[in-house]
Amino acid sequence: MIYYERGFAKEVLSADILKQGLFAALDALGPRQRVLAIPPDFTRFHSQAGLLTQLVYEYYGDRLAAVLPALGTHSPMTPVQIHEMFGDIPLSLFKPHDWRHDVVTLGTVPSSYVNAITEGKLDFEWPVQVNRLLVEGGFDLILSLGQVVPHEVVGMANHNKNIFVGTGGSTAINRSHFVGAVYGMEQPFRRSGLRHGADHGTGRHARAQALQLRLGSFWP
Repeated sequence: MIYYERGFAKEVLSADILKQGLFAALDALGPRQRVLAIPPDFTRFHSQAGLLTQLVYEYYGDRLAAVLPALGTHSPMTPVQIHEMFGDIPLSLFKPHDWRHDVVTLGTVPSSYVNAITEGKLDFEWPVQVNRLLVEGGFDLILSLGQVVPHEVVGMANHNKNIFVGTGGSTAINRSHFVGAVYGMEQPFRRSGLRHGADHGTGRHARAQALQLRLGSFWP
């Protein structure tokens, strides 16, 4: 696990500070030849994920092979939105997530586990789903970029939420949000039930597929 810590009560994290921290983390990861960046979409414009993605492009250049905004079931970003959020990154690098057709299931979180983390309120399997680009794209590094902040469903946004919800299919997305509705939207902040499920999916299924994920490692 790579950590970078910087910040004080009265310090503003400037673009230069973010660049210094991000580049230090990428240096520590070692050389990579084919990189996929997964930032949030335009609905998270103020997360500074756009700036971080631009810095990733500056660092890797043409080794950044694709950018897959974590749309979930949102509409694809328009060229105007892409330019406003991600600057001069070539439009050709951006791939829209099609949650209806471009999803593969890596495995399932068993119903017994969902039942346990929701304290008996729900009893269904949760599919660990991702966009097929993650599995079939031949990437040696997948970056989940953005801001780690409280989320009413997952407990904390970003990290592997970008992956399993942002690039997942309808079943995974709908059931994840149903957990927040039934278990209680205040509960994920305290116990983070679905976060346990998503972490379970990372440990049991994403790693089993040899996905080179770096989750939630870089955020302002």
